[in-house]
Amino acid sequence: MLITPRQNKLNKIVILNPKGGCGKSTLATNLAACYATRGTTPAIMDYDPQGSTTGWLARRSDELPAIHGIAAYKKSMQATRSWQLRVPSETETLIIDSPASVDHDDLRELTRDSTSILVPVLPSSMDIHAASRCIADLLLVAKVDRRDRKLAVVANRTRKNTKSFATLMRFLDSLGIPIIAVLRDTQNFVRSAEQGLGVCEMQPSRVKPDVEQIEKIASWLDAWPQRRRESNSTTSIEKPPSAARSLFRRTHFGSA
Repeated sequence: MLITPRQNKLNKIVILNPKGGCGKSTLATNLAACYATRGTTPAIMDYDPQGSTTGWLARRSDELPAIHGIAAYKKSMQATRSWQLRVPSETETLIIDSPASVDHDDLRELTRDSTSILVPVLPSSMDIHAASRCIADLLLVAKVDRRDRKLAVVANRTRKNTKSFATLMRFLDSLGIPIIAVLRDTQNFVRSAEQGLGVCEMQPSRVKPDVEQIEKIASWLDAWPQRRRESNSTTSIEKPPSAARSLFRRTHFGSA
């Protein structure tokens, strides 16, 4: 899918959850803005037919740090597919906003050569069930190895001290997959999206808790070379049997 001479150094981040409305585009745009403010130019590859990420980029001011956009959901008869999906050679961070309803072939293609895979999950029974299926497919179909430590979960639009939040956290804890951030349910993400901004580019006093969580995600993503080295050094460890197949049996769905 990618054509770049720096592929072995490319931080390829895939944001994935086949259920729509779980916050994939919000996560993708805020991570892109976070990386852009560091002085590098990240790229976003938008596979969502709704074009939410592409629309966000269109609303983004030219005076803000640059972000390279790739509208992967568009297909043109005037250019080859590989040309449409080309990534600038200087790109160090590529963020993929995946579509809903990903089939098995697309799942394997999207996650191939990825350095990190993020699954955003909302606190409702329907979303928890969709996330469990998504993670099972990643482990069984895309053959993502837990030992690679490239898979993580982001709890999204949460309200602490609620029954739905407690249910979500119990489910995530049962997976044995790291929960790297908990994003609160706030209008800050809505307002930033309307202006083509990331929360890290808004007035700091209003968005401090949100920026802290986005930075926590970025810090985990930045550690991908270390995780890869550690994974390579532990390849002789026996993989736990039937980890993905037990997802549905171990998951308890409480009321949301």
